[in-house]
Parts: sequence; structure tokens; C-alpha cells
Amino acid sequence: MRFTISREKLQEGLAAVAASIPAKTTLPVLANILLETTDKGIKLSGTDLDIAVSTEVMADVDAPGAVTVPAKKLAEIARELPPAPVKIGAVGEQRVTLECGRSRFKLLGLPRDEFPTFPAVRFNESWRIRSGDLQQLISHTSFAVSAEESRPILNGVLWELRPDRMRMVATNGHRLAKMDIPIDSANAPPSDLIVPPKALEQVRRLFPAEEELEIARGENHIGFRSPFTAVFTRLIEGPYPNYEQVIPKDNDRVAVADKQALASALKRMSVIASDQTHRIRLSFNAGMLKFSVQTPDLGEAQDELPIRYTGDQLDIGFNASYLLEILRYIPSDEVRMTFKAPERAATLEPEAWKDPASYMCLVMPLRLVD
Repeated sequence: MRFTISREKLQEGLAAVAASIPAKTTLPVLANILLETTDKGIKLSGTDLDIAVSTEVMADVDAPGAVTVPAKKLAEIARELPPAPVKIGAVGEQRVTLECGRSRFKLLGLPRDEFPTFPAVRFNESWRIRSGDLQQLISHTSFAVSAEESRPILNGVLWELRPDRMRMVATNGHRLAKMDIPIDSANAPPSDLIVPPKALEQVRRLFPAEEELEIARGENHIGFRSPFTAVFTRLIEGPYPNYEQVIPKDNDRVAVADKQALASALKRMSVIASDQTHRIRLSFNAGMLKFSVQTPDLGEAQDELPIRYTGDQLDIGFNASYLLEILRYIPSDEVRMTFKAPERAATLEPEAWKDPASYMCLVMPLRLVD
């Protein structure tokens, strides 16, 4: 194998697959990147056995072949190379040479056949989705997944694909985020997938917003591909909880507030809130929202914010961190909040948002201690 590649193209390819290389592994070949020559140039691939990423970059190929190279060392070398063409060759199955300007390197690789094969995903029945729509779904929902390992199903994002719409839902049992985007993918079969957020983050990072993606499902994998890049991931198996049951349909108290002003007040109150519960009391009245927090070993704080409010007076407690996280993803200047009672779920939605998508977050209240 011999090829010549620009330093920039080499760095670009390595950056794309870097996140799929595990930091620690008992299988030495997983710490390597697979380099293969193709018709257009070279293909770089990496995997941690859960997520696999491959990308093609342009290069001038002199002799075809494939070899695996230590990913971290190759990336470190590429970062320090002078601005000149890079010549890479393989002597046998394991020795890799790299020349750039006056610099010369020899690296010990591993044979191509030790590298794991990518999962079998057939793209003949695929969905075609604009990458920007998918990125919007991912960024507005995946923050709400659970980090606890006791309920692995909640460690994934539920992705419902239908011919006319797609929806993502994520929850940790205390908060929930749900977004719908209309699509036109009439030929593809409807499907419900539970996808690890780490894989979705790769998809969000690697594909440009205007690119059209092909998405197909294997037995327990899903593949995303564009003309040059592909991401495969293992799916999380099992039934996702019935989230529709927890979304309130009869909340009759409604508050509309300026998102930035609300977030600023919550941040100020958080300074005095308990490090364990982050609990803050919100008191809603016509025209005014009052904040109060009391923490025995720290002190107390109050604040208030003019709002538009309809309904009976309400005192309710929340984890301020959950509210702040949700507000960060509300895509409008004002946020609409609905409530039923101090012990019932509250919803947060963008107010006057002119987008074909619909977005809703839910947060469970905390019991107030008087």
C-alpha cells in the first residue's frame, strides 16, 4: 500500500473517526485506525464495538492495500507535521512508513484481518432525511437521557420514524424532552429505535446540515451514511416506557415569561440552593413570579420577575438545574409553562415559535418543605 495525501485531508479524516476509538481497551486492534485505499482515495475506520465510524478522503493512490495504525500516535504525528504532502506506505502487514517534508516515521501496525468487521446493515429499505433536521432533534432531546445504569433503556433516546414525521423522546424519570419534525419518507417502513446518545452525538458532529442522509436498520444496529461518511451503532433493546401517560393533558394554569430573565433569576437563586436537591420555590400570581430559597446551613434568597399568568395562585418546587437545562434548549425568546397542582408535572414549550417542528419539555416538581 502506498498513497500521498495532503496534511489537511489526513487531519480531517483522523478527526472524523477519532471519537469512535476507545480510550482504554483490552483488545489492542481497537486502539488502531484502519487505513484502506479506495477508488477515490483512502478510507479511515474506527470502532469501539458499539459505535463504528468510517470516512473517505481524497488521496493519490500508488499501490492499493490496507493496514491498521495506532490511532492516537498517528493523530499526534499528523497534528505536528509541516505543511507539505504526506506519503504513507505499508511494508508487509504491520510496518507503516510516513514521510512529510524532511520528517520520517515508522509505526508498527496490526494486520487488516484482525480489525472487526462493520455490522451488516442493508440500505435497500432506507429513510432519507436532511441532516439538519436530525441534528435539530438530537440537540433538543438527547440532553434529557438518564446517566444511571439501573434502567439501561432510559440511557437511550427513543426515535420514532413514521412516513410523515419523526420524533425523538428522552427522559431520566424526572424530566423529559420531546420533539417532532414533519418529513416526507413515504417508502420507508415505520420504526421505533432506541439509540445511544453517544452515537447520535457522532451523527450530529460529522454530517453537514445540508447533506441528505440515508438511514437503515439491521437486526440490532442502525447505519447512517452520506456519500463519504458512515456511522453504525448498536441499538438499545427493549420496550421504551409509555411516555404519553406522563404528559399532562389538563394543565390549566399558564405562565409566559422571558426566557433569559427567567434563567438569570434561577441562576441567582441556585447559588443559595442545596447542592443535593437544587430545590427552589416558585410562587405564581397574576403578573408576578416570586422565587424563594432557604438552605439551613447557607441562608436564604428571594427574587421576582414580571410574567403573564392565568389561573389560581400556585406555589411549586423545582430542581433549578433541570429548569435551567431545559431553558437552554428552548428555541424562542419567551417560554410558556403550564401547571395543574404542586405535585403534578409541569410543561415548558417555546412561545410564538415559527418553526414546522413542535417541542415540549416536562419536569416533575419537588415537594416543598415548609
